Amino acid sequence: MKSGVDIVFRDIDFSPTLNEQILKKLGKLNRYTDKILNSRVVIDTPHKNKLKGNLYRASIELGMSGDIVVAAKDHDSIYVAVRDAFKTIERKIKERSMRERRSRGIISETSTI
Repeated sequence: MKSGVDIVFRDIDFSPTLNEQILKKLGKLNRYTDKILNSRVVIDTPHKNKLKGNLYRASIELGMSGDIVVAAKDHDSIYVAVRDAFKTIERKIKERSMRERRSRGIISETSTI
C-alpha cells in the first residue's frame, strides 16, 4: 500500500542528509509488510539531562492495518538514535508478521526464518 510519510524535526534544524536517510529506511520497512498505511518520524531533543548531557530522540510511529507500532530511542548522536529506533521498529514488524503468518497457518510454531 502507498504510505503517507511525515518527518518532523522539533527543536533542531532540518537536515537534508538525515531526512534522506530516514526516507530510505522507511522504504526498506516495506520489505517486511505491505500493511503500512502511514508513518511519522519525529526527531527532537528532549529536556537536558544533568547526568547525560544533550540527547537526541528518534520516535517512529507506523500506522498499520489493525494497530499502531511505535519505537523511540535516545542517544547523544542523532544518527545512532535514528539507527536504533529503526532497528527496534524493524524487529517489531518482523515479530508481528511472524505472528500473523502463524495464526493463518502459513508456517508452523517450530519454523525459524
